[in-house]
Order: sequence, then structure tokens, then C-alpha cells
Amino acid sequence: MPSQPSTSTDAIQPALADPPADARSPESGSAATTSGEQAAGPGRRAAEGPPPTNRSILRDRHFVRLWLGTTASGLATWALPFVLGLAVLEGSLSATGLGIVLAARTAGFLAAVPVSGVLADRYARRHVVWAACLTAAVATPVIAAGLGRSLSLMAVAAAFAGAGQGACRPAFQALTAEVVAEDRRQQANAAMTFSVRVTTLIAPGVTAVLAAVAGATTLLIGIGVLWSTAAVVPPRGAARAPGGTRRGIGFVREFAEGLREARRHPWFLAGLAALTAVIATGYAATGVVLPLVSRDTFGSGAVLAAAMTGYTAGALVGAMVVARWRPRAQGWAALAGLACYGFAPLGMLVPVHPAVVVAGYVIAGIGIELFNVPWFTAAQREVDPGKLARVSSLDFLVSYGLSPVGLALIAPAVDAFGVDAVLVTCAGVCFLAPALAALVPTARRFGRGSP
Repeated sequence: MPSQPSTSTDAIQPALADPPADARSPESGSAATTSGEQAAGPGRRAAEGPPPTNRSILRDRHFVRLWLGTTASGLATWALPFVLGLAVLEGSLSATGLGIVLAARTAGFLAAVPVSGVLADRYARRHVVWAACLTAAVATPVIAAGLGRSLSLMAVAAAFAGAGQGACRPAFQALTAEVVAEDRRQQANAAMTFSVRVTTLIAPGVTAVLAAVAGATTLLIGIGVLWSTAAVVPPRGAARAPGGTRRGIGFVREFAEGLREARRHPWFLAGLAALTAVIATGYAATGVVLPLVSRDTFGSGAVLAAAMTGYTAGALVGAMVVARWRPRAQGWAALAGLACYGFAPLGMLVPVHPAVVVAGYVIAGIGIELFNVPWFTAAQREVDPGKLARVSSLDFLVSYGLSPVGLALIAPAVDAFGVDAVLVTCAGVCFLAPALAALVPTARRFGRGSP
């Protein structure tokens, strides 16, 4: 887990968005290792690898191409629900229709993630990225064609667009491990999540300006162009995943191999469980309770807007910090960052100055990137390179797949037990789940190797 970037590239995002998204050279120490290196174990490879370089990752043209591709896909992912919301304001789409289209996109996303994980470990990751992004690029203008004419056409096209979006996530994760040298992946992952956060910060204003001169149909076509960019810009990776799946053994057996690989890493299972718990509670509090508190306690939507802006600003700070920070107990530090999301519901618990609520979301934003970047980097380092896409698909499938459950249950819980009880529970889960995960063997450093 963990959006793009954005659990998760972006592991926790606003309610309408999807809960998100390196330089290849033979001498770079990438994930394509020899059998002897694999026998030595990923932790030993990390310890014996080349010392970190001070050269900026953004000076590497191969990584810049990958960065542009992931940024374009992240922007396209974010933009679709926003533009469809504009279509509701225009009157070309009803609120019910918006819900149906977004639900269809989510269904396509969840269906495609495990399939993509298997395919990206069976074939070249770059080819899977191309096919996934091209699917979304073709489907998005079809959504525009159905706008105001056929809700069924829009729903089917949205399912394909969601499938393309879901299929590119694990493929991009695995491609990063192929293209970026091991000692530079944390910097690379931080740079990619930084671009996602900048996008979510400035894109609403830019889109609103564009909407003044272009309708939702034109903007949807523009989203298709973004997906086309994401399809063609990324660099080449390996011709085939190193030590990947064996063709002909069947999809279920191939995906089961990924599950067995995930079970080899107790830190991964514990971290994924903690991330899922935080998304299901903290993200649900953000999506449902924050608007209620902003309206009922403070009398306007200003606190809602300020809190979400503060969250994104905090995430930008977190991405900048984690690009260089290498604590010895990196896993514990990452889980502590994840626990910081508990300050978001905690700040809404009692009547306080609005600045306290916003500060809670700033802390949550900082913390989520202190978790996201080491989490993705550890998976790219510790997981068998031939099974990385399948393990990443499990991350996205579980963390994103269960987030709607929290959203569906929190409103009835508020009606049954009250806002305060729900906020206390959400904050408690956000603090407790990462703490329990930290007790699991290998969680201290997210792996057995030296940091």
C-alpha cells in the first residue's frame, strides 16, 4: 500500500479520490540480481551495496521519464472524480450517476490489481504499464462520449478506466525497482510522492480555471491525454521480470506464489494490517466526520478545506524529510509516522480553535509520508524481484479494497454511538495498530538487512 505515489502512493486521500501511486543502468545495483545474490538475501545485498551518492536523482534522465509517467498517471487518477463533479454542477450528470460511475471505476480498479501483479511478474513491467495506461487513455474519452447521453456507457468505460489505473500501480512499483539503483530508491520514491502531493495541492485551482473556459467533456479528453503520456514516457525496464512467474502454471497458482512471498516477511504483513486499519478508520473519519464537524461545530466548510490543505502541505514536508532521513530503526520510525494519523480524529474530539484541527491534519500528512516512502522502498529491497509486482498488488488490493468498508460503516456508527465515541475509536485504532505492528519480528528495520 499504499496513492501512486499518493499506500500506497498516496495511501490516504480525500473521499472522492482513490485511496493513491529510476534510472536503469547495468552497473546501478538494480533489482535484477544473479542467483548468487538472491541466495545471499536482500538484506545482505543492501549492506554490501555501493555507498549512497550525493548526485540528485532528478539529474538522471531515465528516472525523470519514470517520474513524469507516474506524475501523469497520478494527475489523471485524481482528476477524473473532480471533473465528474464539475459535470454534476453543469447538470450533465446526476449525483446518483456520479456515484454509479465512481463505483464502477473502483470495481475495475480492484479487479485489475491482482491480474496486473501476475502479468507484471510474467512479462516486461514496461509493457504492462503501457497496456494499463493505454486502456485508461482509450476509456476516458468514452466516458466523455456518454456524458449526458448514456449512463450505462459511462459506467462501463469507467470500469475500464479504473482497471487501467489499478493495473499500472503494481507495475510501476516493480518498474521502479528495475530502473533505480538500490541506494537511491528512497530518494526516488520521495520524489514521486512529492509530485503527487504537489498535484493534489494545485490541481483543483488549475482545473477550476480550465473549467471556466472548457466543459467537462473537454477536460475528460484531457485526462485521456494524460494517460497517453503515462503510457509512452516511462523508460524501458528488463525484458522480463527477473526470476518471475513460469508461464502455464495458472493465474491462481502464480498469485498464490506472491502470497507465500509476502508471508516470508513478517514486517510486511504487520505493516499492511496497520496501514489497512488506519485507512479504514482515519480515512473514514476524514471523509465523513470532518465535513460534519466543519459544518456543525465551526459553521462553514472553511475548516474542511483548511484541514485537507494542511494535510497535503504536511505530506510535502514529510516527503522532503524522508528523502534524506535514514534512521537506524527505519521500520519503527515509519510506523510511528503512520500512527500520527491518529492526531486527525483526535483534534476533532473536543471544541477547540480551528487551528488545532488543521494542525492535527498537518501532523497526519507529515506522518503518512514518513511511512509511505520507507514502506515502498523496503518492499523493493526485501521482496524477491520476481514476485515484487504480486506482493505490491496485495498491498494495493487490501489497503484500498477495505477502505470503502470504513466509509460505509462510519456513518451508521455515528448515528448509533455518537461522533465522540467514533472519533475516540478511530484515534485509538490509528495509534494502536502501528504500535502492535512494531512488535513483530523484522519490523524494526522493515527487513533483516542493515539500514
